[in-house]
Amino acid sequence: MHKQELGAFLRSRRERLHPLDVGLPAGPRRRTPGLRREEVAVLAHISTEYYLRLEQGRAPRPSAQVLAAVAGALRLTDAESGHLHVLAGTAPARSGLHRREVRPSILALLDRLPQTAAFVTSAMFEVLAWNDLTAALMEDFGALSVRDRNLARRAFLESPHDGVPLYGISDATEFRHHVVQKLRATAARYPLDPLVTELVDDLRQGSREFARLWDRYDVQAAPMLTKTFHHPVVGEITVNCDALTLDDSDQHLVLYSAPLGSRDAQALALLNVIGADYAAARDPR
Repeated sequence: MHKQELGAFLRSRRERLHPLDVGLPAGPRRRTPGLRREEVAVLAHISTEYYLRLEQGRAPRPSAQVLAAVAGALRLTDAESGHLHVLAGTAPARSGLHRREVRPSILALLDRLPQTAAFVTSAMFEVLAWNDLTAALMEDFGALSVRDRNLARRAFLESPHDGVPLYGISDATEFRHHVVQKLRATAARYPLDPLVTELVDDLRQGSREFARLWDRYDVQAAPMLTKTFHHPVVGEITVNCDALTLDDSDQHLVLYSAPLGSRDAQALALLNVIGADYAAARDPR
């Protein structure tokens, strides 16, 4: 049970709600944003003292029934409710370290997708495996150290290459929000993993934007259905973005593809011919 994180998460969700959101009168003289603690306790049918202790990190582990009642009172989404159970220690436990080994069958699959940029990321956004088209579209990750293959570090800590941020993608701001929300969930699942802790600490210390977003305690990332790259050779490419969860390893298989016969598909085909050699040649590092 992560008592302090649980309390901070509950407080952040309470402060975002207006009394009218839950059918309560606003009333005068509200000095703080959101609902009062006693209002949440009434809605959840628990004592105000117990809810206060939850937010202060002083309460014992709540039951699943209490968590469900609090989640309902705070109007939590499914993702937020799941995160609440992880913080309270009532969700299925994972091992202490996140997985970084990619299954051989997934590695083989990457090479069977010549018209699709495909890569695998860990729970902390480290690129673990990729095919040649990914290297041509983004960069040759094989030329980087393991530390530098992390997309979260790239999004928040690295200076833009030639003034172009994050591979020239059009949704860089949305991607950064996505990274923070996913990393918060990862940190809750792997509180004892030193690599996860180190990454979050580095990002909080090295990026004011990350620290600001981190303190919002958001955990539900919006799906990314398409992504546009501004590539220095083939120009603008808009791709479909699909991320498949590999449940056994807590990893993601990310696929960037384009409709057959489209200009974007032709651009990907050209990049597939260029291959990783071009990516290595243009990498200033």
